[in-house]
Order: sequence, then structure tokens, then C-alpha cells
Amino acid sequence: MRSKKKLIAAASSVCFAAMMSLTAYASGDVAGAVQSTWTTARSQVVSVVNNVVFPVIDVILAVLLFVKIGMLYMDYRKHGQIEWTPAAILFGCLIFTLTAPLYIWSIV
Repeated sequence: MRSKKKLIAAASSVCFAAMMSLTAYASGDVAGAVQSTWTTARSQVVSVVNNVVFPVIDVILAVLLFVKIGMLYMDYRKHGQIEWTPAAILFGCLIFTLTAPLYIWSIV
């Protein structure tokens, strides 16, 4: 009885999804429309990414780097050895995101 209810629920949800979906056919130059949209919105996207997204990522990576350096010091005091790999990876990512706005838009 349970499997019959599950089968009915699955079949009805598939039928409901099929009834509510529309097939969209593109006629004309879709690539041109996408390119023109990107051309008009490019300045806004670049401005938001350069002024909001990259600084937020930079702050998060900087905080993580300082926390990792503090944990490195604590591990050094406890065990007498230092694992540099996580701090080096965070530092590399921070340098990458700090310099990314200079060259990322020529790639995109």
C-alpha cells in the first residue's frame, strides 16, 4: 500500500510538472540578443563586481589568512612545527583576488 501511494505521488508530480512547463522556441538571432544585452549591461556588471564582489572576497580571505596565521602560531607552540601550505594557499588566493580586477575583464 505504501509503495502504491509513493508511485501515485511521483506520477502525479511528474504530470503536474509536465502540465505547468512551457516549451520556448527561439526565433531570430539569439546570440546577437545576448551580445547586445551584455554590451549594454557590461558597465554595470563591471562596476558591481569591482566595487562589491571583489572587496567582499578580499576581506573574507584576509580574515581567514589572519586566523590561519594565528592557528599556525598556536600549533607551533604546541607541536614545535609549522605547516605553511594552508597559509600559502590563502595568501596566493588573496593576491589573486586583489589583482584580478586589473586583468579579469580583458579575459571575459
